[in-house]
Amino acid sequence: MKKIKYYYNTNTLRYEKLVVPLRVKLLRILGFLSAVLVSCFIVVSIAFQYLPSPREKQQLTKVSNIQEHYDELNQEVEKLKSQMQDLEKRDNSVYRSIFEASPIPDSAREKAMASEAEQKLVATMEDDDIAQSIAQSMSTLANRMKYEQKSYDDIQKMIANKQQLLASTPAIQPVSNKDLTRVASGYGYRIDPIYKTTKFHAGLDFTAPQGTPIYATANGTVEVAGFTEGGYGNHVVINHGYGYQTLYGHMFKVKTHVGEAVKRGEVIGYVGSTGKSTGPHCHYEVHKNGVPVDPIYFFYNDLSPEQFDRILKLSKASNQSFD
Repeated sequence: MKKIKYYYNTNTLRYEKLVVPLRVKLLRILGFLSAVLVSCFIVVSIAFQYLPSPREKQQLTKVSNIQEHYDELNQEVEKLKSQMQDLEKRDNSVYRSIFEASPIPDSAREKAMASEAEQKLVATMEDDDIAQSIAQSMSTLANRMKYEQKSYDDIQKMIANKQQLLASTPAIQPVSNKDLTRVASGYGYRIDPIYKTTKFHAGLDFTAPQGTPIYATANGTVEVAGFTEGGYGNHVVINHGYGYQTLYGHMFKVKTHVGEAVKRGEVIGYVGSTGKSTGPHCHYEVHKNGVPVDPIYFFYNDLSPEQFDRILKLSKASNQSFD
């Protein structure tokens, strides 16, 4: 039952029934609704500003999962990169060095790869960007692995030919020199015996009686055999492959011919004094890729460490050459 309100009318000195005009009722209702609407607006505004919407929650969850998976993949990619760098380093610094092969430049391994840059923050990346970033890293690794596989295939072939490589590398003295007394002049600048000026001596001179056998120091094919201009007199040049050539000068007699395949230790001629020479000796040179190198470092097959040290000191002595 609706309560009836009364008020005391001082004019009539009586209690009279309180009647609220319709206009006042409408204003009160309107004020109440306005307050409710304003309160709701404020609450909703605060909620939207500080609390994520359901759709935003879904997006945040999705981004979080993507970031977690991306981080895991990125860690795996970094591990693979580290392993690839180690393999490439071992390839260039160890394996290929053993076989005296030129290292593979990084440009060959990574010719399909652009320079690496810092990754974008995952939270600001779209799905396509993340996929593209991962795909690029994987493509780079695949490309490097492709070239590394080719390198190891080449090394496998080198291993198969290692025995042939060793047999084709000069490794003994060209004349019998057990007591190490036959090294008369070493590699480097020496006094020319005829012109008496300092000239570069591109080999070693081994003194020996005329007719002493001269041996091929490694397997190879004879390229020159006989007398030619140039001061070497009767001499032999052997191509051993793998960039190696050896020359044996001033022979009394040549015991081989051009095109003949010779083995290490095989007699190819005899000590003499033909050409520009002041006495019987064998002038011996070793060339690597067309450049003369010191032959003293190619006697490791028939010398002990102590003998090598002794012959090294003899070869370094400053004296007059025999040719």
